Amino acid sequence: MNKQELIQKLSDIEWEDFEVKEARSEVPKNCWETVSAFSNTAGGWLIFGVKKEGKEYLIVGVLNPEKVEQDFIGVLRNGQKFNKKLEVKCKKYNFNGKTVLAFYIPVAEGKPIFYDNPKNTFIRTGSGDQRATQEELNSLFRDSAFGTKDREITKLKLIDLNKESIKRYRTYLQNIKPEHQYNTLTDEEFLTKIRVLEKGFVTMAGLLVFGTEDSMGKYFPDFRIDYLEIFGTSYSDAEKRYEFRLSEYPNLYEYFFSIYERIIKKIDVPFKLKGAFRDENQPQVKAIREALVNLLIHSDYFSPMKPRIRVFSNRLEFLNPGALPKPYKELQKGDISLPRNPLITRIFRVIDLAENAGYGFDKMFKGWRYHYHQDPVILTGLDYYRIEFFFGEKSSEKSSEKSSEKSSEKSSEKILRIIKENPHINAEEISLKINISSRAVEKNISKLKKDGLIKRIGPDKGGYWEVER
Repeated sequence: MNKQELIQKLSDIEWEDFEVKEARSEVPKNCWETVSAFSNTAGGWLIFGVKKEGKEYLIVGVLNPEKVEQDFIGVLRNGQKFNKKLEVKCKKYNFNGKTVLAFYIPVAEGKPIFYDNPKNTFIRTGSGDQRATQEELNSLFRDSAFGTKDREITKLKLIDLNKESIKRYRTYLQNIKPEHQYNTLTDEEFLTKIRVLEKGFVTMAGLLVFGTEDSMGKYFPDFRIDYLEIFGTSYSDAEKRYEFRLSEYPNLYEYFFSIYERIIKKIDVPFKLKGAFRDENQPQVKAIREALVNLLIHSDYFSPMKPRIRVFSNRLEFLNPGALPKPYKELQKGDISLPRNPLITRIFRVIDLAENAGYGFDKMFKGWRYHYHQDPVILTGLDYYRIEFFFGEKSSEKSSEKSSEKSSEKSSEKILRIIKENPHINAEEISLKINISSRAVEKNISKLKKDGLIKRIGPDKGGYWEVER
């Protein structure tokens, strides 16, 4: 931060990464809360020599800057006041003969950071320091074991795992890599190779990926991945809280394919040929697959918060329990290998569903931008991060987007006619018939249902449409 940036900061009213203290002659005692808060949240600048009066900021200067600087840095480095030694950067500024000290407190890699005892753990919210709740503190402690929890060994053995899931996994590997050396191994040898088993016992990663309902319940009593489809841009403008909610599955491997089969129908996949076959592996598809894998391999399964995917009419939303190990913009610069669950990542990598141990933000951004012409939105918190993929203007629909409302009415009329002709038809089949996205079809179907023109009888699979007379 240079002098001009400091002046600009002082002209603002609130900041999440900036705090001023008067500190004229000594280190203020209330600065330790800010050090803890910045270390536990996203880092920030702590400024000595500035006094706040209402909404105004007065530069008073530090009378003995060398002593104050050494006293402050000494406390952070001696390992007595704080539970870990902290390194900070210091800058000095001169304003008409008055010295201002600026200390940059980076986000800590090993959290939580507290002084004296764990009760003095603070986080940054808005422009203030707040004492962490017990659940927030628990989350920070779990983050201190980042990358180690899924390596823990359970008391379970091979017999406690889902045989069908293991069989499907091995068949999948044989289909995509028929020459792979693992294909000749017994189940026990194979699962030991991919770290599902460790000395005959199941790892936490192995349980999460291949567990049965009963074995999972012993360690994760409320295990689930929430998947909801909402016909609206929010709960408030939807007719019902949700139109569809995915059934519960015993493990992550089964969840992946069940969710992927549904979610891929929610994005626009124009008809393109790759050789003699339809190309369904387009950039926007890769972006969503990466987001789904990202959620499964990086979620904190020990958190009371559950991994969640919500499909709204204007976006897809992935909620990951557990904070990112670094600010996402830093992770976005490259595939930094800091997986929360390294063994789960390895298991998915063997079958090419996770291409690397990074977070894949670059692939998500490029893939979504390629087709929808806008970047995903990432929101981060102390114990979660959320990725939203908004359905922007699609290249295949630019001309139709610019047409009058009559074209939308014609689409509805076409859909109604097609449903009359074939009550068992689904949204994807309608999409191919009239050359609009599955999402656009579902939006029109939602309107037809709201207008009382059609009604769904039975489930998505095996049910049919009834046209109201």
